[in-house]
Amino acid sequence: MKIEKLARKGILKIASYVPGKSIEEVQKEFGPKRWMKLASNENLLGPSPKAKAAIRNELPNIHLYPEGPCTILRKAMAKKFAIPEEMVVISNGADNLILMIANAFVNEGDEVLMADPTFSVYVNVTQIMGGMPVKVKLKGFKHDLEGMLKKVNRKTKLVFICNPNNPTGTTVSLESFNAFLSKLPKHVIIILDEAYGDFVEEAFSPNGLDYLNAKDPMIILRTFSKVYGLAGLRIGYALGREDLVRCLYQVRDPFPVHRLAQVAAVAALNDEDHVIQSIQFIYEGRRYLYKELDKIGLFYVPSQANFIFIDFKKNSEEVFQAFLREGIIVRPGKVWGFPTFARVTIGRKEDNQKFIKALKKIVK
Repeated sequence: MKIEKLARKGILKIASYVPGKSIEEVQKEFGPKRWMKLASNENLLGPSPKAKAAIRNELPNIHLYPEGPCTILRKAMAKKFAIPEEMVVISNGADNLILMIANAFVNEGDEVLMADPTFSVYVNVTQIMGGMPVKVKLKGFKHDLEGMLKKVNRKTKLVFICNPNNPTGTTVSLESFNAFLSKLPKHVIIILDEAYGDFVEEAFSPNGLDYLNAKDPMIILRTFSKVYGLAGLRIGYALGREDLVRCLYQVRDPFPVHRLAQVAAVAALNDEDHVIQSIQFIYEGRRYLYKELDKIGLFYVPSQANFIFIDFKKNSEEVFQAFLREGIIVRPGKVWGFPTFARVTIGRKEDNQKFIKALKKIVK
């Protein structure tokens, strides 16, 4: 029997998520050398030393199953955010939580509202469940919340707001977000994705923690992949009303987070110095890159995240190849409908300087 008859309806038409090129991938084509990856928004400082020590201490126990509910980490997070444990769910990266949200709430024919462009996994999980993605173009590289409201109807089940948005790094204003919430019907669940929220400098931008005790049906997504530098361990968490979180537990894997990730996350959560250092080098890196990009004369979108969306004024696939020849991996913007743009991760001082040096060579 043909696979079209066997597969779940519609999944063969879903466009797979395309991540940034890994160092291993480019090594196959360009050979081993000192590569600098600025394509996936990882923390180039690396993880907390305390997290690495916790992993080493836990290694003798990896023959044992992890604790399914992640109780120790849930308790630590509940204490940090001053909320009940029942408002916290932890899983295998924020990507997996997005899939869990779709599994828990999206029925066939439901509409799911999102910006365009934004994190493409929102579309994928909606289509897997037979839902209809409804995209609203960004306005000035930012979420068009008024335009999104016009698309809300009785079929709308979820609204994803990526804040800061990926790939533009822009945020919604506190005033516009509150106005949006006040007009949104109560049958619509807000998914506020704050994967990059730790890097926001803008004072008047919403913080999901401020809405946890509100009556609005809202789920806040966060991750240990960015500011905590644990992308390779795949650990994310969601915060929300207890009834919403219970629904996520209904579709959760039995053992979604392995032992090493759990102990590393607890240790990272308690290392405030490393968090502050990670945020500070992003702030400094943004200012440096803005100044250098202004000198070169390239347009960029002012960012509140740990990356910058830059217009290179030429095919970004060619720019991508040119940077590869310089030992640097960036993320071309064609996948988001911006063929002359690329998304560039902000790194340490030496990373940013190497990027600008290569950029000047490529521009010339």
